[in-house]
Amino acid sequence: MTYQETLAYIYSLGRFGMKPGLERITVLLQALGNPQDRLQTVHVAGTNGKGSTAAFLSSILAAGGHQVGLFTSPHLTNFTERIRINGAEISEGEVTALAERVMAAAPTGTTFFEMVTAMAFLHFAEKGVALAIMEAGMGGRLDATNAASGILSVITPVSLDHCDYLGKSLAEIAFEKAGVVKQGRPVVVSAQSPEALAVIERQCAQRGSPIFRYGENFSASWDADGLAYRGIRTALAGLKPGIAGRYQAANAATALCAAELLTAPGFDPDAAALKRGIENAKWPGRMEVMGGAPGILLDGAHNPAGGLALAESLEDIPRERLLLVAGVMEDKDVDGILGPLLPLIDHAFAVSPTLARALSSERLAAFLCSSGVKCVDAGSVKAGLDLAKKMARPADLILVCGSLFTVGEARAYLLAKRYEPFRG
Repeated sequence: MTYQETLAYIYSLGRFGMKPGLERITVLLQALGNPQDRLQTVHVAGTNGKGSTAAFLSSILAAGGHQVGLFTSPHLTNFTERIRINGAEISEGEVTALAERVMAAAPTGTTFFEMVTAMAFLHFAEKGVALAIMEAGMGGRLDATNAASGILSVITPVSLDHCDYLGKSLAEIAFEKAGVVKQGRPVVVSAQSPEALAVIERQCAQRGSPIFRYGENFSASWDADGLAYRGIRTALAGLKPGIAGRYQAANAATALCAAELLTAPGFDPDAAALKRGIENAKWPGRMEVMGGAPGILLDGAHNPAGGLALAESLEDIPRERLLLVAGVMEDKDVDGILGPLLPLIDHAFAVSPTLARALSSERLAAFLCSSGVKCVDAGSVKAGLDLAKKMARPADLILVCGSLFTVGEARAYLLAKRYEPFRG
């Protein structure tokens, strides 16, 4: 099969939907020779900051001279972004070859995410990576990535997320996220609400897993020189994170703490590698500024906590006016995501990304107008960007947010890249 034919087949597995559970992925991995057992794995679960934290950790370990696999989802523009080694995306040819092997071994009913997770495990094992960083797709306990026995777990901030699958309360969702905690293995926990933290602490106690908490065992803060980190045994000052945004302080600190704890398994980045890794880290679509005048800022904020963090970070960006290009998924809390931004917006363009479950631009425009924001129903992401650029003055800032799908489509258009809209 060609690469495009391979993607068409993989994407077609979306018809099986989201089916939490480890039964199918376990059978599939056994048929492939259990590649996950040949890897040292770090699990990253949570609601916000998973991708950025995983990217920081991958960059730190690569700066220390290690070959590091990174599996994340969803992708922004192209499928190959999901599977990387030291920042380099898997090639289209490798995707095709891996997919053919995994297809042949997959039991009936294998989902899109299970298929892709198995491809990542197999790719990393055969490339001999020193460590595989696996970002959970949804939850943690029954997520396909949890089929591996990890040496360390990271839990980023937990908030209401996929409530139809994970539970209606923060405690229920935290329980699912804490399912990545492994018996006797260390756990790094970023800033949490008291309700979520209590659940995570209980899981760690039951499994005899040492817990390292943000704000207690490690922390970070901004000062005039940049980001200052206080860790378990390391203190760093004047850091300039490669991933922008005030809210990245906790994500960078969480990754630094995780790196400090990986000494026993054979990873021991020195202070120079820690600093270089934080400053070299890249994560597209998170406070990413596209050059030019006016500037265009892409941020994947897609839940209330993300919207609030984005609003706070916008305080650091000088501008004359703020023009918003927003597209949101129909099942998301539109008011929660965009509410913190509304007082900052001078004009908005409502769009609907190329995805079946996207909220229509007409309904989003109606919401924004009813909230007192001057808004135009732009229709497509491309049209929204074109209208915003036409209205904007050189000192203005155009913000694209509301969904990773909106940001991914916008980024592909701005960079003239092919866009692969289906995710899993």
